[in-house]
Amino acid sequence: METSTFTVIYSFALHEGKSAEFIHAWSEMTKLIYQYEGSYGSRLHRASDTLFIGYAQWPSRQVWEESGDNLPESAHELRTTMRACCTEIKTEHELTVVSDLLHDSIFNQ
Repeated sequence: METSTFTVIYSFALHEGKSAEFIHAWSEMTKLIYQYEGSYGSRLHRASDTLFIGYAQWPSRQVWEESGDNLPESAHELRTTMRACCTEIKTEHELTVVSDLLHDSIFNQ
């Protein structure tokens, strides 16, 4: 079983004017995936008015691949909303972390 942290990078191309609705649905869906599927959570970045890039981290590729069956019924509506806001959703990269130097705060001497 793989033990390295696993990261998935997604791109979301949105219909014009759908960003607020998408961000809300994405945020709520991410909370459910964290709570019910064992992810480490996710971050969403705005690249332009209609392009968002998100990445999710998982304990392993195996945990990610086996996720999806434990979500509550409310996830269906959130997933439907997210898809309706988008013209395209793509899994851009599936990555295994080999070195992690991110910090939660800036360096202070």
